[in-house]
Amino acid sequence: MTTTRFAPSPTGYIHIGNLRTALMNYLIARKAGGTFILRIDDTDPERSKEDYVDAIKEDLDWLGLHWDRVERQSERLDRYHAAADRLREMGRFYEAFETPTELDLKRKKQLNMGKPPVYDRAALALSEAEKEALRAERGNGVWRFKLDHERIDWADGILGDISIDAASVSDPVLIRGDGQFLYTLASVVDDTEMGVTDVVRGSDHVTNTATQIQIIEALGGAVPRFAHHSLLTGPQGEALSKRLGTLALRDLRAEGVQPMALLSLMARLGSSDPVELRNDMSELIDGFDVTRFGAAPTKFDKDDLFPLTARYLQGLPLSDVRGAVAAAGVPDDLAEPFWLMARDNITTLSDLEGWWGLCRDGAAPLVGDEDLAFVREAMALLPDGPLDGDSWSRWTSAVKTATGRKGKALFMPLRKALTGRERGPEMAALLPLLQTIPARDL
Repeated sequence: MTTTRFAPSPTGYIHIGNLRTALMNYLIARKAGGTFILRIDDTDPERSKEDYVDAIKEDLDWLGLHWDRVERQSERLDRYHAAADRLREMGRFYEAFETPTELDLKRKKQLNMGKPPVYDRAALALSEAEKEALRAERGNGVWRFKLDHERIDWADGILGDISIDAASVSDPVLIRGDGQFLYTLASVVDDTEMGVTDVVRGSDHVTNTATQIQIIEALGGAVPRFAHHSLLTGPQGEALSKRLGTLALRDLRAEGVQPMALLSLMARLGSSDPVELRNDMSELIDGFDVTRFGAAPTKFDKDDLFPLTARYLQGLPLSDVRGAVAAAGVPDDLAEPFWLMARDNITTLSDLEGWWGLCRDGAAPLVGDEDLAFVREAMALLPDGPLDGDSWSRWTSAVKTATGRKGKALFMPLRKALTGRERGPEMAALLPLLQTIPARDL
C-alpha cells in the first residue's frame, strides 16, 4: 500500500513552502488509495511547542488535508535508541569530539587544498583512553554514521536519475552531544517502521536523501521512492526563504484566501500543466502527477491567490457562505439576493461588509456638474415604493423617455449617483437592496 507522510517540526507555523511538501504527499497517497501520516518531528524539546502542534493540525484541517493517523517522534525515542545500538554493533556508528571551531578550520584547510570540505574521520583513530579523556574535557561527543564510500543512486520522481559519490559527503551526525536524535536518523527509523513508500520533499534535501538511503539499507529497511520538488522563489526570482515567515498559512487565511484557491495553485505551480481552479479535492487528486513537475526554481507570487479566490467564491451558493453573509450584517430575508448581487464583485469574503454598508447606509453621490440637472430629474422619477428586480429597467426607460439620454450617458451617471463609484454589481440586482438613497436629496 502506498504510504506517505508530512513531517513538520512544531517550532513555528506552516508556511507556503511546507504546504507544497504536505500537498504533494497527500495527493500521492489519496490518488493511490493509500495512507497519509502526519508525523510531528518534535525531538527538539526546547524549540517544540504544543501550541504549534495544534496550529499545524488547524491549518491542515482548514485546507482539507486530513491525515489518517498522527505519529510523534517524541514518543518513539526508544526506537531510535535501538537503531543507534544496531549501527554501533555493525561498526557504522562512531563518536566524534571536534568543536565547531575545529571543524571550521578543517573545512577551510581542505578548501584551500582544493579538496571537498568533508569530515576527515579523525575520530576513528581515537583510542578508548583518548575518548574518555575527551569526554572528561568536553562532554559527550556527537555520533556520526560511517558512510560506505561508493556511489549512491536512485531514480528521483522529479529530478530523474541521481548519483552522488558518498566520498564527497561528510559522515552525517545522527545524535548530538546532548543526546538529541537528529532528523536524519529519526526519519529513517520512522519511514522504515511505518512502511513509508513515497517521500516528496524539497530539493535542498537531495544530499540528505543519499545518506539516508545508506542508513536505511544498513538497518535492513526498504528504500522509499524519493522525489525532490524545486524550491520556491519570489515573483522576481528572489530568494523566498527570508520571507517565509510572512507567508504562514494562518496569515493567508486571515487575508481571506480560500483553501481551494491555494490548493489549486500549489498543486500545479512548477509543473508543466497550467494552473486551473478546482472546486473540490477530488479534482485535485485525479489531476495530480508528481512526474509533471520540473527541477527549476519555481516563482510564487502571493497576489496570484486573490484572483483564484475571487473566481472560487463566484461559484459558491449561499449555503456555503451564509455565515460570512450574516457576519457582514445582512438580514436573513435579504441574504440570497444580496449574495447573488455581491459575489461577482468581491475578492475575499471580507469585501461583503463594504457592499452591505453601501446597501444599508448609501454612499455619497458621485455627480459631476454636467450631470447634476439630469440626475435630479432622474431621481424624481424613481418610485418611492419597494423596488424589485425590474425596477432598474422600468426606471431607466422612463428616464430615457423624459431626458433623451441613452447608453453610457444614461446609465453611468445614475450608477455613480446611487453607489458613489463607477463600477460594481449589476444595478438591476443592487437597486432593490438599497436601504438608503442619498441621491434623492440632491
